[in-house]
Amino acid sequence: MNENYDMLAKCLYGFEAVLARELRHLGAQNVKEGVRNVKFKGDKGFMYKANLALRTAIRILIPIETFTLRNEDDLYNYLSKVSWEKYLNETGTLAIHSSVNSQIFSNSHYVSLRSKDAIVDYFRRKYHKRPSIDIRHPDVQFDIHIQNNTCTVSLDSSGESLHKRGYRSDTNIAPINEVLAAGLILMTGYDGSQHFIDPMCGSGTLLIEAAMIANNIPANINRQEFAFEKWQDFDEDLFSLIHDALLKRIRNNEKKIMGFDKAPSAVRKAQNNVSNASLEEFITIDRKNFFVEDCPVEGNTIVLFNPPYGERLTVNVPVFYREIGDTLKQHYPDTNVWLITSDFNSGLKNVGLRTSRKIKVFNGKLECRFVKYEMYAGSRKAKKQHDQNRAN
Repeated sequence: MNENYDMLAKCLYGFEAVLARELRHLGAQNVKEGVRNVKFKGDKGFMYKANLALRTAIRILIPIETFTLRNEDDLYNYLSKVSWEKYLNETGTLAIHSSVNSQIFSNSHYVSLRSKDAIVDYFRRKYHKRPSIDIRHPDVQFDIHIQNNTCTVSLDSSGESLHKRGYRSDTNIAPINEVLAAGLILMTGYDGSQHFIDPMCGSGTLLIEAAMIANNIPANINRQEFAFEKWQDFDEDLFSLIHDALLKRIRNNEKKIMGFDKAPSAVRKAQNNVSNASLEEFITIDRKNFFVEDCPVEGNTIVLFNPPYGERLTVNVPVFYREIGDTLKQHYPDTNVWLITSDFNSGLKNVGLRTSRKIKVFNGKLECRFVKYEMYAGSRKAKKQHDQNRAN
């Protein structure tokens, strides 16, 4: 099918506008932001492109059925009437993911079980055979979403979450999610025209996502499999065409992308992940202590880091964050600094710098703040005067 149809891209809370911009840039139509999702229209080729290229999408769903529920039995009854052979054959495999926000159902696992029963019974009645359940590598993965009285059944075109890019083999404690990392970078306005530094780089995820943005490398180009590749209507030639067209848009960026960490193990892990992503020529990683090193570059620079917090931090939190602020003031003039943290009180308030932006985001289930500090040499008054002089 080459006609346009409705799709929905899931995302993390707070990144709906970022994802919507990505979709428009790729060429999506009728883009509409929701809560943790963005709806849009496109054809089969665009669905392939969205899975390959979107940086802030968790998965791409294609709604196939929507109906209103009055009670629990309605779920089974409605699903029993869907022509499931359009998507799955009687000897195939399936998996079902459910999410529920309804007074009719309180348990998403129960919804998955009842939905599975309806699909399996449909095939058994009609073909005297039934598909099997395979939660790891199904032929088709269905998504059941119940919001109040409305049930939406979708095909999951992605399979495993799109944050699983395929390049990360080594991680540290509580590594940042790839989709979150890309979203944070895009929120800063980074586009490759600036230098990029992560002074507490951990396993290197922020650096890798930045390098892919800077060089226009599709986010999931290293991924081994998408769910749609097992669909009955999968068009391998069209997928190859889309894949190759995206590769042709890759550019070579010459701005610095630099990371450092004081832990030798973190440096090794980051270097291994950079190698897995084939980005060694664009990223440099060194063992350095952020608190004693000067900013290694001059010019337009974005500094973005995910300082350790919670289970990752065993030092005195107020002192640690006070040292972050002092280091930025002394060693990072004329940079735009962004950091994400969940330590609002004992941490963030002790940085001692005025934030120019503060954004609520989530790292998993952990509520965080993504904050910006505009660093400059000298006083704020001197900075303002300098900007006025340049304008004149």
